[in-house]
Amino acid sequence: MFTPRTKLHRVAAAVTMAGALIGLGAGAANAADWPQLQNGAYLYSGTTGTGSVTEADLDDFGTCHTLAKPARSVQVASGSASLELYSGAGCTGAAPWRTGSLAQTDLPWAVLSYRVVPA
Repeated sequence: MFTPRTKLHRVAAAVTMAGALIGLGAGAANAADWPQLQNGAYLYSGTTGTGSVTEADLDDFGTCHTLAKPARSVQVASGSASLELYSGAGCTGAAPWRTGSLAQTDLPWAVLSYRVVPA
């Protein structure tokens, strides 16, 4: 015989399982569009990690780097560094956009320069 408590546990378990499956499906679909995640930081001229790629030197903290082509997406996998991305050359622009130390995203605007900063 089912008690209200047993029923509640089963409903909670079903909701949790459904959420996990939806999350896994969305993650797999998103990850399939991107290059395989690897250590380092990479700026791409196209969205979802497409186009020409520039690898950032994560050991070069604080130096401003101007890109040959504007970047539209970024991928970072580092335990200690992230990137500050700027819309203008020479690390200029209204406000920098900062990644985390683990990021894979399309950028809100094209960036022309970056600086490596501690995570």
